[in-house]
Amino acid sequence: MTSVHDRSDRFEMIALADGETLAGFADEVLAAGPDLELLQAPTPQLVMQRVIEPVENRPFNLGEVLVTVAEVDLEGARGFAMVPGKNERIALAGAIVDAAVAGGHALTAEIENALEAAVANRDEERARAWATSRETTVEFESMEDEL
Repeated sequence: MTSVHDRSDRFEMIALADGETLAGFADEVLAAGPDLELLQAPTPQLVMQRVIEPVENRPFNLGEVLVTVAEVDLEGARGFAMVPGKNERIALAGAIVDAAVAGGHALTAEIENALEAAVANRDEERARAWATSRETTVEFESMEDEL
């Protein structure tokens, strides 16, 4: 179960969230004129995508993917975001949203609801895709025990 209060989970939730939703929350947070320090300007960069291969259950480097990273300090609360693709505006908005939640901003409950809705949407899409592809499942007999 993902929780907006777990920072690692929150990073994932921010990456899943709609960019315009994040930008809207960031604008609302900044509307009051809080102290904001840009610790890392939004920067596109390549990171290695690592997955677990299913046969031997070992890590496997799939390849490099483009992400945009930003980090801020919002009145003493640090915020970080890494979003897929080249999108400086959304990465900065995500970092501001992360800092707002970390600092207990008045919008935290509203942000939490939006981030949880993003996770629910992703889970529904995965379930729908699995239900569609499940009909084409092929079961192979394993000869592993015979070796």
